[in-house]
Amino acid sequence: MTYRHALCLASALCCSFIAMAQSRTITVSATNPDGQARTDVPVTVSLPKDIRVRSAAVNISSSSIKSTNHTTTLPYQLDDLDDDGRYDELFFLTDLDAREKRTFTVTLTTEKPAETFQPRVYTDMMLTNKKIKESNKQNLYISQLTVENGTNAYNMLHHHGAAFESELVAYRIYFDHRQTVDIYGKYQPGLELRQTQFYPDAEQKAQGFGDDVLWVGNTLGVGTLRGWDGQQPVMLNDVEHRSQRLVATGPLRIIIEVKDRQWRVLPGEEPITMTTRYTLVAGHRDCSVDILFEDVKPEQRFATGLINVKDSREYSNHRGLRGCWGTDWPVSAKDSVGHKRETVGLGISIPHEYIVEECPANRDNYPFVVRPVDNRLHYDIVFCSDNEQFGYHSADQWFAYLREWDAQLKQQIAIATQQ
Repeated sequence: MTYRHALCLASALCCSFIAMAQSRTITVSATNPDGQARTDVPVTVSLPKDIRVRSAAVNISSSSIKSTNHTTTLPYQLDDLDDDGRYDELFFLTDLDAREKRTFTVTLTTEKPAETFQPRVYTDMMLTNKKIKESNKQNLYISQLTVENGTNAYNMLHHHGAAFESELVAYRIYFDHRQTVDIYGKYQPGLELRQTQFYPDAEQKAQGFGDDVLWVGNTLGVGTLRGWDGQQPVMLNDVEHRSQRLVATGPLRIIIEVKDRQWRVLPGEEPITMTTRYTLVAGHRDCSVDILFEDVKPEQRFATGLINVKDSREYSNHRGLRGCWGTDWPVSAKDSVGHKRETVGLGISIPHEYIVEECPANRDNYPFVVRPVDNRLHYDIVFCSDNEQFGYHSADQWFAYLREWDAQLKQQIAIATQQ
């Protein structure tokens, strides 16, 4: 071998070494401050910017394993939150006993993923295919849509906007001036929106699939955010560009983004931009709502809350937790054939710093007046259906769950990372 050939070989080997996959190991700990055990605890890890992560391995550290039968390798997902083509966060779930601290070893690598995990959540958006008559066999899947002011995409989209589910519940968000959060209840735990597409046929209903369980109309539905004119909620009528986007699609969590660019809340006001993200986690029935505002003024107020289900019983602790339990038709009168009256429990938990006023119940809603803090607003929503064979079946049971849920929201799991 000549010197020149040897030099070329050495250079090629060097380049090959550089091109080889890079990896980095991070230690993550999760601590449960609660005196009760928790299941499917979300753990989120921000990814380093100096390595293009494409896959990972999440393992429970041996010192955290109490049983020889315990699974040490956990499913995970990587999410690109800002749509720039690079993953920003790693997400996984764990169970924690009361007061337990559990440690994980996370290995990040630039290699392409070698494994997939069983989905525990599902989401979709679809354009309506008028060539297909069946409401549960639509096939024009999309991942995002933006429309200009004056364009009503409500009937262009199958099930009227993004729909998403965990094993326990399903939600959808209307793509129109209402942007209402609507719900779908289940009989048995499991994923089913791919089959029913929010509209189960008679055969699927006979098999025990779930269905729409709430008629929301123009109400606040379950935690919809609206404007506030000083007396009542205001729809999102004047929006220059309205968007929905599937940000994260599983297998462990769903993130749906709704963006309203240049929303003129009231006539004569300067427009604002509002970005809302709904996050639903596997094994959970509650959904987190995170809102970021641009150009909002300190004195601006907004409204959210719950629909006042017909003849419902209300619960409130007057510190941001509110709920109801009631029964009504889940569709309008003209669409009621094939449906039955549905009983649901609804809930919302708003941190006190965002609350301006808890308004008295009216015919339509159990409303709150809220305000952003540092251009942000956060709250959580939740519901159950009386159809569930795994859930709650009375107002007393539901309100007891709401109190427990609210207490856990206020005692967040402590997550720490060390590189």
